[in-house]
Amino acid sequence: MKKKFTEKQIHILDIAEELIAKKGYEGTSVRDICSKANINVAMISYYFGSKEKMMSYLYQYRVLKTRENFSEFADTIKDGKPEMQLREMIKYIVSQLFKYNYFHGFVTQELRHTENLKDELLDFYQLFVKKLDEVIKKGVASSVFTFTPKPEDILTMIIGSTLFVIRNKNFYELYVPSKNEETYTKEAEKKVRMNLLLSVFAILGYAAD
Repeated sequence: MKKKFTEKQIHILDIAEELIAKKGYEGTSVRDICSKANINVAMISYYFGSKEKMMSYLYQYRVLKTRENFSEFADTIKDGKPEMQLREMIKYIVSQLFKYNYFHGFVTQELRHTENLKDELLDFYQLFVKKLDEVIKKGVASSVFTFTPKPEDILTMIIGSTLFVIRNKNFYELYVPSKNEETYTKEAEKKVRMNLLLSVFAILGYAAD
């Protein structure tokens, strides 16, 4: 991480992410970020070029942090039963996608012409697929799982299903009872996670005792 960003950049990006998470990208001004970060407005241009380019840096920073956190997380569950590891890995990905859902529209645009973002995402996806493959093989070897689907297809299912729900709130909220935005997000995330667990375990031929 330190090779990619300076301490000052990390400070600014942390503040920017906090504000954008609360107010959205359009609702967060450069002055808001600079005021909370206690820096001059010119520093945004100096470190990032512009607010738009700062988002590219912020997304790259978020992917790097998520990858680091996932590596640590995967290490803490590596000795658990395959079914437990799989549950936790699905929960991890779904929760991350929901938590940072304000990135998704931006990412769709930026990935078309930003190679760095593509590379960072590719590294993270490959890491997840590798860990997922280890869990599947461990489960088959111990007769917990019956089938060996391709781990990349499992990842595609997890991300695809979750992003569909995030991007189609007007449809999915018809099927998720909620009183407000906060309860909707929690219930939608829970519903997606439970459906993915049912689907993935069915594909693996797993049946709980």
